[in-house]
Amino acid sequence: MSWINSSIAVLMPYVPKWFARPFAKPYVAGESIESVTEIVRSINRNGFSTTLDILGEHIHTPSEANEILNQYIDLIKNISSKNLDSTISIKLTHLGLSLDQQLTKKNFTELVTVAKNYNIGITIDMENSTYTTKTFKFFNKGLEIHEDVGTVIQAYLHRSLDDLKELDSSKLNLRICKGIYSESPEIAIQGRKKINDNFVKLAEALLLGQGYACLATHDLELIDRLEELINKYNISKDRFEFQVLFGVPMGNRLELLKDKGYKIRIYVPFGEAWFDYSIRRLKENPKIISYILTNIFKK
Repeated sequence: MSWINSSIAVLMPYVPKWFARPFAKPYVAGESIESVTEIVRSINRNGFSTTLDILGEHIHTPSEANEILNQYIDLIKNISSKNLDSTISIKLTHLGLSLDQQLTKKNFTELVTVAKNYNIGITIDMENSTYTTKTFKFFNKGLEIHEDVGTVIQAYLHRSLDDLKELDSSKLNLRICKGIYSESPEIAIQGRKKINDNFVKLAEALLLGQGYACLATHDLELIDRLEELINKYNISKDRFEFQVLFGVPMGNRLELLKDKGYKIRIYVPFGEAWFDYSIRRLKENPKIISYILTNIFKK
């Protein structure tokens, strides 16, 4: 069955969106703020926090960037008015970074200011290595406006340990993830074990410093290693959280982590640009296709 799953995942980018929608549904919390609100409420009732991402990355015009800015402002206001336990996650290219740095600076400054006014946390997602240095610069600028600004460090980049040392340890709110963008061996570590080893090194450095660690992974073996690290140094539970993507199967591991008193945050994407995101998720986890097909034919 595994080869069938993988074959379907490869073909998905070429099928009509109406056909792909059932495969996308597990990963995407609808297309509107209204739809994602109900899902977040359910997640919160189950004892988990969330961070919300409006899907999309590179935009093509300044007006598109401004529209995304307005959507995020509406999202912040909705989180506040509905009293949701949620932050937001953004991509700088979604605010215009691939078009115009000044436009991005304007949009980013306005968005962070609104987030501060509504007391909503904001995380700057990391994109491919072209944007790594620029992202850290925006992160530092954001902290000048709002103390609850975080960003991401990718375990597969050779530079990440050096980047961590360069950042202000007293203000760090960092999501550590493996990294999903295709990068050359000169830029990125190759191989799961080596990437996991670097992930643990980054987590150890952050946890032994003064920062807050967001440990973002679905790798159960890596989670075991991170728990060992936390126990080894007796790290306080208010110094870290585990993060996972909405819809990715984790068995009962999230409940087990929650029962230990660990904070869990679910990254919840939504929006009209659901197709490309869902294709990436299916390629990463073809096994979900069997699960979806089984449920479709049960109906």
